[in-house]
Amino acid sequence: MSSPSIAGDASAHAAENTRFIVLISCVATIGGFLFGFDSGVINGTVDGLQQAFGSSKAALGFEVASMLLGCAIGAFFAGRLADRWGRRSVLIISAVLFLLSAVGSGAAGSSLVFIAARVLGGFAVGAASVMSPAYIAEVAPARYRGRLATVQQIAIISGLFAAFLSNYLLARTAGASTEALWLGAPAWRWMFWMMAIPSLLFFALLMLIPESPRYLVVKRRRDEALAVLSRLYGPVQAQATLGEIERSLAADQHRPRLSDLVNKATGRIRPIVWVGIGLATFQQLVGINVVFYYGAVLWQAVGFSESDALLINVLSGALSIGACLVTVVLIDRIGRKPLLWIGSLGMAVSLAVLTWVFASGALVDGHLQLPEGMGTVALVAANAYVVFFNMSWGPVMWVMLGEMFPNQIRGSGLAVAGAAQWTSNFAITMSFPVLLAGFGLASTYAIYMVAAFVSVGFVLKFVHETKGKALEQMEG
Repeated sequence: MSSPSIAGDASAHAAENTRFIVLISCVATIGGFLFGFDSGVINGTVDGLQQAFGSSKAALGFEVASMLLGCAIGAFFAGRLADRWGRRSVLIISAVLFLLSAVGSGAAGSSLVFIAARVLGGFAVGAASVMSPAYIAEVAPARYRGRLATVQQIAIISGLFAAFLSNYLLARTAGASTEALWLGAPAWRWMFWMMAIPSLLFFALLMLIPESPRYLVVKRRRDEALAVLSRLYGPVQAQATLGEIERSLAADQHRPRLSDLVNKATGRIRPIVWVGIGLATFQQLVGINVVFYYGAVLWQAVGFSESDALLINVLSGALSIGACLVTVVLIDRIGRKPLLWIGSLGMAVSLAVLTWVFASGALVDGHLQLPEGMGTVALVAANAYVVFFNMSWGPVMWVMLGEMFPNQIRGSGLAVAGAAQWTSNFAITMSFPVLLAGFGLASTYAIYMVAAFVSVGFVLKFVHETKGKALEQMEG
């Protein structure tokens, strides 16, 4: 049942400052852009890392995946710190860490220093991944909250696309990612340094946006919360919204803590927490970040040149943005749950085709050789898989995590679910080179295919729709 003071008729929204809400939401999504850029930039630097540090397969996998350890830690502590310091404050810290990581990763003279810089960047990515959608969810009206939160995924994919395009252009200018570019530094180092530009922009713009009003209410800063709500919704609706938030917190006014995730009556973890963990984990078990992080390696393995492989990444990035735009149109119309199960089914079928294609190939001198025409089939199936992911699990998982938890446990719920997401991401990314070497592409992709099929059942049985609900209506 909708709350009339939150989701009433058009007259209640007459004073709403839609332009301001969209603007500050877009500022928050720059965190998503940096999340995508930092995640995707590694894609074009693998050859450079191997040459610079002489890494083994296992060491290379750890260098690529090391950021994800920081992501899990960053996501976990971001939710907790945001309950203490505020959503905006945590985003500002993440902007600083993005900048330090960009400079350090490009300048690293050893594998150890590189890993340390990437872990630092992981703290920033983890924090931004949970705080950007949470901030948007806490400032946007319920009737178009899904669309604004989906912009976060467009920003992530735009960041990936920008990283892929930057990698391609820098490698092409230098001749290869390992060749010297400006100031005598190889192109792969400049790929990391490019991230400094959006990091500085993010930091500057965060100084101009307000703190989340729901955080301010939790901290009993009522006057500040009312001022922010008035800027967002107008004075009349601000009073109504403030009342709704206060009533949602009235029954339990202690400071948010991690133990709130346990139902005091039963002594068990709340079911909504398990659903959040499931959503976060399945998003990674389908193998999407193998495409994001190892795309260039994958396409070179099936016969494409480095230049063509990097260009294919650019194409995938463009298709991903298009798929997210479809979600923007649909998410507040048909809801979150239908998009999730349709996406799961589409990914499962696409992965089945990829498994069949890779199984048809043979190893020649250590490289997979596919029958004539199969490379094209693989390319089409892989891009179909990327489209299905980015019209479903890519944006919808983050939308739901940002809005599905009740106010009192939102920070703690995000902490646990975000940590689960990045821990799964680390496991999938770290294991791919080992699985590729030990079992081959076909068996590896078959594992992701099974996970995609299982996720259909998970969505249908356990996930509940949040479309059109005010945050104060969420139940745990």
